[in-house]
Amino acid sequence: MERDLYADLVDWRTSSRRKPLLLRGARQTGKTFLLSQFGDREYEGIVYCNFEEDPALDGFFRRDLDPQRIVAELSVYKGFDIVPERHLIIFDEVQASNRALTSLKYFQEQAGGYHVAAAGSLLGIKMSRPGSFPVGKVSFLDLHPMSFLEFLRAMEKPRYAELLLGLTEPEPLPEAIHSDLISLLRTYYFVGGMPEAVRNYAEAGDARSTRQIQSEILDSYLLDFAKHAPATDIPKLGLIWDSIPKHLAKENKKFMFSTVKKGARAREYENALKWLQDAGLVHFCYAVSSSRSPLKHYADQSVFKVYALDVGLLGAMARTPAEVSVLGDRLFTEYRGALVESYVAQELVAGGRPDLFYWRSAGGKAEVDFLYETGRTVVPIEVKAGSSLRSKSLRSYDQRFAPEVLARSNLLNLKQDGKILNVPLYAVSLVGRFV
Repeated sequence: MERDLYADLVDWRTSSRRKPLLLRGARQTGKTFLLSQFGDREYEGIVYCNFEEDPALDGFFRRDLDPQRIVAELSVYKGFDIVPERHLIIFDEVQASNRALTSLKYFQEQAGGYHVAAAGSLLGIKMSRPGSFPVGKVSFLDLHPMSFLEFLRAMEKPRYAELLLGLTEPEPLPEAIHSDLISLLRTYYFVGGMPEAVRNYAEAGDARSTRQIQSEILDSYLLDFAKHAPATDIPKLGLIWDSIPKHLAKENKKFMFSTVKKGARAREYENALKWLQDAGLVHFCYAVSSSRSPLKHYADQSVFKVYALDVGLLGAMARTPAEVSVLGDRLFTEYRGALVESYVAQELVAGGRPDLFYWRSAGGKAEVDFLYETGRTVVPIEVKAGSSLRSKSLRSYDQRFAPEVLARSNLLNLKQDGKILNVPLYAVSLVGRFV
């Protein structure tokens, strides 16, 4: 269960500008496991403080926020001396203690020798409230569900991951390897990237128990709605969450509040939708009618698609049967491409692109699924569930903007054909290196 973000943690530890770290991410994306693994490997010991499991920890921050006193008292509580640079102090579920979150400012200003890493599944919610976190005094990292390349390593296929990462030119892969990667991608569509689901499938290969784990994760999200969301938003959150598979199953995947509930209006539900975004449970993909960088300056904030954070969880939400994982290419062609687009969105976000955009022509007659910014270049990416070469919308985009590269992502092999770059779905996260 190796994560790419581990290298960023090592860089953080050795940085001359190190500040206390905030590791953000939705529940059960592996934050605690990653920090514990990092602490075990890189430090002499870990000081683990979970503010949800042990509410009494909040008391150490009540009198004042003097880091020296806090560390001295935590040393007594934990039964060993906490030594700067030799121990990693982990504040887990730190959003449950506002004083502990605020204390990170004073660790940065007064006790920089201590290595403090905080994590929380609802940090985005906490940080969306004014005055809730130490601005400028912490560093941030975001942990997402496991990417397809991380999944390959977990499935004991590290050489496939290395092969893909070593590609520098859009040359086709050997057909046997290409076919095997398509098969593994089919499995990833079902399993997704939630670490517990990945570990279970890698060890047991059992689709039914993997789907049960996904259902339990979804139940934990519903409990978060009830426990942490404003009371007036709780029913709305459930309706929006349940509507995501319905939206993505439509030919036009644009999010419409009327699909959530008949007669629903944006102003009634937009706060609940923003709550889901702040919790890291959904990703927005905004429509643009231009092809100029930066795309966010041309985004239409009222026209967007909503993707769930993980393709495996989306399948569980849509109640696709566990047997679908062995149905071959049917998995790519059923559900009208919902799983395919969600997978691509997930890969782009995991690759460090939290802002997603798609092109929509005037009148909405043509759409290109994603726009990929690299430098000041905008690359259109049309996503296909199967092996189709039809690209009507991509041609419309080309006629309008004449970009240097047009990208397609489907089940075909890697290939450059004139200005059209075909990137197989399993390598979509690497599109930037080919342009």
